[in-house]
Amino acid sequence: MEPLDDAGAVIVGPGDDAGVYRMGGMTIVETVDFMTPVVNDPQLFGAISAVNSLSDIYAMGGRPVAAMAVAAFPACDYDIGVLKLILKGAMIALKRAGAFLIGGHSINAVELQFGLAVTGTVEEDAILRAGGAKPGDLLVLTKPLGIGILTTALKNRVIGDDDINEAVKWMLNINDTASKLAVQARASACTDVTGFGLLGHACNMLRGSSVDFVMNYDSIPVLPMTTELAVRGICPGGAYKNLGFVSETTRFSPHIEKESRLILSDPQTSGGLLIAMAPDKLGIFEQSDVFHAVIGRVVKGSGIIIVE
Repeated sequence: MEPLDDAGAVIVGPGDDAGVYRMGGMTIVETVDFMTPVVNDPQLFGAISAVNSLSDIYAMGGRPVAAMAVAAFPACDYDIGVLKLILKGAMIALKRAGAFLIGGHSINAVELQFGLAVTGTVEEDAILRAGGAKPGDLLVLTKPLGIGILTTALKNRVIGDDDINEAVKWMLNINDTASKLAVQARASACTDVTGFGLLGHACNMLRGSSVDFVMNYDSIPVLPMTTELAVRGICPGGAYKNLGFVSETTRFSPHIEKESRLILSDPQTSGGLLIAMAPDKLGIFEQSDVFHAVIGRVVKGSGIIIVE
């Protein structure tokens, strides 16, 4: 979808993690995201949803400034106090990110959903894009996988609230510092790993490119219990859809089992950044306290993902 008439104002349009445009001497980043609950506590859900909504701003190398709440609220099923707690959690998360909630909109709905429309700013020479990975780059992931599988297990009462404490910690972890480091490292490409899973978002990074991603499965961090649950078939429907989506552009080594393929396709809530960067810049991450794992490399190719 192309803008009707941007007069050169639109820098990044549809197809990337967020839109970027020039306005009055500033460079603005805009995004919107909302989701159904992944935890039982409403305030915690609000915080997680807010961090998830902020992620696309960071994936573009930007900084959030303000947000508008978007809520679909079943007024017949929940007390209004639930919505107040969700908003409280969101405001706490935004404060941590240095941004403000300045308004929003709600509708009566059958299913509870909540998220944010976020406005941020970015230096034009520091914009990170999903495309642009170069042969020789390393692939760096800044959070472990498995959140979708764990939250699905929670919804189905296979595990309890205490079993997802580690996942909750990661979902609340804002990608701000990882984004700053990616900008400092002059990353060739960057995206956040969310609803399409690691493979789906990697596929988007490769769209129309002349490179391949070679990933080492054993180097990819996975949350505790994830593999066990996947072996038992406890995976969200989105993981199966994502795996089908990437099937034509992904080559798996024979030893990569079905559950491992599903983990790589697992939809993440507030996932980490997937960054393509030059090897000589890796020290920027190694000298920081930001979690990161080198999960593969970029080689010349035709837009294929190879999982070894």
